[in-house]
Amino acid sequence: MQHPGTVTAVKPGAVTVQITSVSACSACQAHSKCGFAESKTKTLDIPTNASFKVGDPVTVTIDHSRGLLATWWAYLLPALLLVAVVLTASLAGLSEPLVILLTFATLALYILLLYLLRHKLDSRFTLTVTKQDLP
Repeated sequence: MQHPGTVTAVKPGAVTVQITSVSACSACQAHSKCGFAESKTKTLDIPTNASFKVGDPVTVTIDHSRGLLATWWAYLLPALLLVAVVLTASLAGLSEPLVILLTFATLALYILLLYLLRHKLDSRFTLTVTKQDLP
C-alpha cells in the first residue's frame, strides 16, 4: 500500500510526512455534489536514515501483508471479540444493561492490551519513505 505525501519536518533519524487519505468515492464525478466524499490529512513520523528536505514529495509504503495484519488487529479481532462477548453473555441470560457493560469492559481491556503491546506492534508495522521521482 502506497500513499503520496510531503515532508513537513526533518529530525535526526526520522522525517515527518503529511499524507492525505481520500475516500473511494473521491474519484467519482459527482463527489463534490453529494457531500459523501471526504479526505483527511494525516501526519506520520517515520524513522529513516535517508536524506530529505522539507517540501520533498515522497511515497509512504507499508508491506501489503503488514497492512492486512494491521487491519486484523484494528478492526476484525475487536469486532469478533465483541460479537462473541455479546452472544455469550446473552445466551448466559444476563440482562441487557449487564451485557452492554460487559461489552464496553471487554473493549476497554482490548484497548489497554493494545496500548501495553504498542512497542512490540510498532516494530512489526514499519513504514518506509522514498523520494518520488519528479518528471
